[in-house]
Amino acid sequence: MKAKVFSIQGEEVKDIELSDAVFNHDVSEGAIYYAVNNELANRRVGTAQVKTRGMVNYSNAKPWRQKGTGHARAGDKKSPIWVGGGTIFGPQSRDYSYKMPRKIKRLAMVSLLSQKIQEERLKVVEDFTVESGKTKDLVSVLKQFIGDQRTVIVLKDDDELLRRAGRNIPWLHMLSYNRLSAKELHYGKQILVMESAAGNLNEFYGK
Repeated sequence: MKAKVFSIQGEEVKDIELSDAVFNHDVSEGAIYYAVNNELANRRVGTAQVKTRGMVNYSNAKPWRQKGTGHARAGDKKSPIWVGGGTIFGPQSRDYSYKMPRKIKRLAMVSLLSQKIQEERLKVVEDFTVESGKTKDLVSVLKQFIGDQRTVIVLKDDDELLRRAGRNIPWLHMLSYNRLSAKELHYGKQILVMESAAGNLNEFYGK
């Protein structure tokens, strides 16, 4: 399939050939759902933890004898029904991350790229950088394409100056073509793909 390539002034300059296997694929909503959930689970920090009765630092001595005191029987002060005792069924630290099948993850990325093309939310732009590394210079370029919507820029490689200029923009995310994020692509209102990155995506996901 063919797509327009835009200059940083927002003008159409030429056409580019995009792989149908990557940008014109059937959209699998199930694969997208599982890929986004997988990324969210892998980012989750499972450090919430409370002390059970086995972790509380109390004596194991019996508070009083079993019979004859008039009190209810008690084994030790670590019991959950005592003030300062352990907690029943409280959260424990755990690892929420898990691995997805590689084919499903690739299908999700291809589906997201195809979906954004169909919704006219993906544009191919000429390669550019911000030599000054200043945020205001990058914002002036992005205004030609979007306002302040949640935006993703797909890069060919790690452009340090461009990343420096964009790190203070809260609604902007930058991804390398070979390390895409299903979450960012799914929730991104506009996707800007560098011309060289589009060629790399054709090869990387078109195999």
